[in-house]
Amino acid sequence: MKVLVLGAGFGGLELTARLSETLGDEVEVTLLDKADGFVFGFSKLDVMFGRTTADAVQHSYRDVLKPGVRFVRTEIRQIDPEARRVETEAGTFEADVLVVALGADLDVGATPGLLECGHEFYTVAGAFELRDVLDRFEGGRVVVGVTSTPFKCPPAPSETALLMHDHLERRGLRGRSEIALVMPLGAPIPPSPAASAALLEAFAERDIAWHPERLVRSLEPGVAITGDGDEMPFDLFLGVPKHRPPQVVLDSGLCVDGWVPVDPLTLETSYPGVYAVGDVTSVGTPKAGVFAERQAAVVADEIVAQVRGGRAEPYDGRGICYLEFGAGEVAKVDVSFRTGQAPSGQFDVASAALAADKSEFGSSRIQRWFGREWAPH
Repeated sequence: MKVLVLGAGFGGLELTARLSETLGDEVEVTLLDKADGFVFGFSKLDVMFGRTTADAVQHSYRDVLKPGVRFVRTEIRQIDPEARRVETEAGTFEADVLVVALGADLDVGATPGLLECGHEFYTVAGAFELRDVLDRFEGGRVVVGVTSTPFKCPPAPSETALLMHDHLERRGLRGRSEIALVMPLGAPIPPSPAASAALLEAFAERDIAWHPERLVRSLEPGVAITGDGDEMPFDLFLGVPKHRPPQVVLDSGLCVDGWVPVDPLTLETSYPGVYAVGDVTSVGTPKAGVFAERQAAVVADEIVAQVRGGRAEPYDGRGICYLEFGAGEVAKVDVSFRTGQAPSGQFDVASAALAADKSEFGSSRIQRWFGREWAPH
């Protein structure tokens, strides 16, 4: 069986690792990505706030050396889901099973003024460049703002506001600075009331202004303009740019209302033998790596069942999310999203022990996917 995996993020890396472990040379797996390496989302914040270096958090795809798996760095030009065929700069690839794990693209230019007047911290380049910007910043009004929905990793803006507080405290600038957080959500983490309450308490303790159910629609020099026309002055704007599906996925005919619909239990699309996982889907879970990883595990089991027989367990919508609270403490949310049911889960309060747990989470994935030791920071 030939399996073609598009995208080497959480979903693509976990899928190929599982297939290699379980099936080895029984399948021929090809993993395509245009990048030369992988960076965790949380590593972008670590670099941005000076907790590690850019070189230390980049993991080369050259290290993806697993039985039955071939990595090809190339740009994808066209996806034909009916024929399960993909055209790339490296040639044509055909498969028995096609898995789309290309994530969400970031359209930084979609928000007027963001490039000219502010900064974004969701792309790798944007976050890495902010390290020097933050080191030079001498205090003032800081606005962390979301520019559209949906967006990846819903806790990240809250984490950024809290880590910004710590950064200014360390530099002796917090007393002359203000921090505001603008988000379209009614609560920092709607699926977890306990986590949201803990974050709101942390905002209040640190004098971080919380502006829920609002979006930043445009920027002018020194002013962020919200969707309802309010103006928020700033000296430093840190923005979450607009998200959209990759153009090659939009052009493929896989999308409905902007994203790829899938069977909520199997992750198969409307095209037989074509699956989609992670941020590119509209499966109903947050756009975050841990959900892509779990979806990839389901698809891997589906493929194993096709090769060896048996049944795969259905997708349960579960994900574990770590939340940076600053001061060396991390909280954790364990939540499940099931079709037709309200999200349910557990919140573990922030602690140094959970910070170590998060570090182990990252280290274990790099060991599993790239076969080497790694310490996040």
